[in-house]
Amino acid sequence: MTGPRARGPCQGDGVQVGMTLPVMEPDLWVTDGVLETWARAIDEGPFSSVCFGERMAFDNPETLTLLGAVAAWTRRVRIATTVVVPQLHDPVLLAKALATGDRLSGGRLSVGLGVGGRVEDYLAVGADPVTQRMRELGERAAEMRRVWSGERVGEGVGPVGPPPVRAGGPELLVGTTGPRTIRYAAGWADGLAGVTLDLSTQGVGRLFDLARVSWAEAGRPAPRLTTSFWFALEETSGGQARAQVHRHLRHYLSWLPADLVDAMAPTTGFAGTVPELIALLRRFEDLGADEVQLIPTSADPAQVAIVAEAVGKTLG
Repeated sequence: MTGPRARGPCQGDGVQVGMTLPVMEPDLWVTDGVLETWARAIDEGPFSSVCFGERMAFDNPETLTLLGAVAAWTRRVRIATTVVVPQLHDPVLLAKALATGDRLSGGRLSVGLGVGGRVEDYLAVGADPVTQRMRELGERAAEMRRVWSGERVGEGVGPVGPPPVRAGGPELLVGTTGPRTIRYAAGWADGLAGVTLDLSTQGVGRLFDLARVSWAEAGRPAPRLTTSFWFALEETSGGQARAQVHRHLRHYLSWLPADLVDAMAPTTGFAGTVPELIALLRRFEDLGADEVQLIPTSADPAQVAIVAEAVGKTLG
């Protein structure tokens, strides 16, 4: 049994739908302009946000560079990093970069933070894997907040700007699915940047309920509740939606044993028709989700158009 809907900042009635850029696709760089095409199409559609996450030891674009480009390509949608790993960056430089992105986008930035799931990303930049902990994440978030508030970052060092659009900086969402870390993050985060692998609405509902209770116990405003999942459409995959998800997982989860990925593939993410996707989004809406962010498993921009039409007609 889920609690009442918790509305996040700038939310209207009903669930909002964000779209993730195909930054983890192996054919992303085969054709010029793929990311710009996607970003502009998302901005022109009924979507609430354009999203992208961070990897280091991978072939995706660098997140902070992409943030500047997306700010220039779009005018309306929230720009959501899902997620950035602060332990891979100098916290002051990261705070400056994110504040710059927030300014360039006119205050549209939403920052998802997480510890990441791959030690190799830490090793790639010389970061200490020992810092891959939620407590370290919270400390880095607090340091960024201090920078955004205009505090001096050291003896004899002035404040580091630019100041973000919103006093205190953009919203910070925590990327986690663990009950213990959700309780801890209630002290500093503005909400959840979640992900569901098996599309269990029951499991997501429990996490949402826990977040509501944890934020209330911490004396914080109601949390912004988001979740995300991989998707593939029968209409744009030639009737091979599940195979498309499988191919994507083989590439994105290449750091895991192939037999484990193959075992996950039949039940991970969404593979189906557009009406089935809309029905699934309705179920997340019933849980009180503020936003559901879709993660593509192909770089084909036709997916943006077909989902935009369906969302605009039924959820807009």
